[in-house]
Amino acid sequence: MDEFVRERNRKLAKKVIAGLKSRQMEGYFAETKEEALKKALELIPEGSTVTWGGTQSISEIGLKEAVIKGNYTVYNRDAEPTPEGKRAVMLKSYTCDYYLASTNAITEDGVLVNVDRNSNRVSSLAYGPAHVIMIVGMNKVTKDVDHALYRVRNVAAPTNAQRFTSARTPCLANGSCLNCKSPDSLCCNFLITRFSNVPGRMKIILVNEELGY
Repeated sequence: MDEFVRERNRKLAKKVIAGLKSRQMEGYFAETKEEALKKALELIPEGSTVTWGGTQSISEIGLKEAVIKGNYTVYNRDAEPTPEGKRAVMLKSYTCDYYLASTNAITEDGVLVNVDRNSNRVSSLAYGPAHVIMIVGMNKVTKDVDHALYRVRNVAAPTNAQRFTSARTPCLANGSCLNCKSPDSLCCNFLITRFSNVPGRMKIILVNEELGY
């Protein structure tokens, strides 16, 4: 990443973190993936129950591997061979201490915007796990909610459609949103998180790198 872009991100991150604080969410800034991983692990006490939603970002910084190898009780749906097993783990996630995720977009003033197909992720962000830790690349920061929704529908969803090639959606074919009602639609439920009613439950680590989609 160009140093001028990185410096712009540093300044913008201060605005995002201030916005998060005004919404009873905690914001942190990490220059690198390694710093983000260190910070995330500092926030998770050993012995905690930990799980995650569908996210590339926690894998990209090594957080998923670290908690699997660490001294935690991990609810790992990825290790379940059957749909029934995966569902059971996803239901258990509502009772966990720490839920790991990213966000599809975050506004400059700290609003989180997400879309989900199964909706286990957006429902866990809204309620259930005692703490939510998000790893968010600065590439996901948008001007406002309208721009965030545009990013979610025209960047995150079509890119994830390429990742989940079994999802035969129009955006898989043409790379942009057609507001479809496909049976395989990835955009079943949208969640806009503008405030945390539990102070400090949501912890967002902004990373000065491009992460996830």
